[in-house]
Amino acid sequence: MRKIIASLFISLDGVVESPDKWSLDYWTDEIGEVIGDAMANSDAMLLGRKTYQGFAAVWPTVTIEQDPGADYMNNTRKYVVSNTLTSADWHNSTLLSGDLATEINKIKSENGGDIMTSGSATLVRSLLTHNVVDELNLLLYPVVVGRGQRLFDDNGAGRKMTLLRSNTFDNGVLNLVYTPAAGLG
Repeated sequence: MRKIIASLFISLDGVVESPDKWSLDYWTDEIGEVIGDAMANSDAMLLGRKTYQGFAAVWPTVTIEQDPGADYMNNTRKYVVSNTLTSADWHNSTLLSGDLATEINKIKSENGGDIMTSGSATLVRSLLTHNVVDELNLLLYPVVVGRGQRLFDDNGAGRKMTLLRSNTFDNGVLNLVYTPAAGLG
């Protein structure tokens, strides 16, 4: 069975919104390797509407010469979760609607590699609520952003996670990989 791997950049105060405004100063080859490994192990992306629209506005014009991730971003199967979009026109995109857990479990039961989220905090919260996330990969940056969308809001139920592995990079960024704790939800 395929796994849902939710990947996010997160600040010390839990902000996941607009990491391009606070994470770029910390970029290293080690972080690039973490992201590259996630891409190499997945053959599909699962995106919320806002992230999809942001990506679809930029990535189709980016070449592999400009960014090595362009081929992955533009050619990988993309599943878009939205109740408001009527189409998903970016190459290789499929719009998902209806019962989220049912749709995700159908995709997970198909043959293939991991299914990676990138950003999409609202979607990740919903996936966690529906118990369909297999791994939560956080790149924790040593910065306090102060305001912005957080991964967990005030309605976050007491959800326990088990740390699978962690790495500390020289720049202070932590790579934390969690899985939902067995029997808890």
